[in-house]
Amino acid sequence: MLSFNMNSGLYSQDTFYKAFQRDLSRAKSLVIIESPFMTQRRVACLLPVIEKLKRRGVRVVINTKPISEHDSTMANQAGIAIGTLQEIGVIVLMTVGHHRKLAIIDNILYEGSLNILSQNESCELMRRIDDATLVREMLRFIKLEKWCK
Repeated sequence: MLSFNMNSGLYSQDTFYKAFQRDLSRAKSLVIIESPFMTQRRVACLLPVIEKLKRRGVRVVINTKPISEHDSTMANQAGIAIGTLQEIGVIVLMTVGHHRKLAIIDNILYEGSLNILSQNESCELMRRIDDATLVREMLRFIKLEKWCK
């Protein structure tokens, strides 16, 4: 049985982005965001901090679903958002059947129900866990360890 001494907190759709942006702005080496859906509006909100991260040499990886898996309206939104992110050097992966909602910022893990890159008007939650061991476990589980190097 595992025993954890971790710093953890719960966030709603109303409190998540303030904490997330604070953690993003402090990132030192790695940011991974898994969000199946992307909208121009939500990406535009996060773009200034992501641009600063890229200028500081932080590796930023986004994993989302392929554009072909979106309906036509969302496909257009996702295509524009992906193009914007790629233009500034963000690595964008597309996973068939993707539905995970999580983020890793160095040794911090966010996981829950909130689509980080598209959330608008829904009731969601995210748990923030500050624990390097759980981050490594999640990276192994989602098979994204290779993007950390």
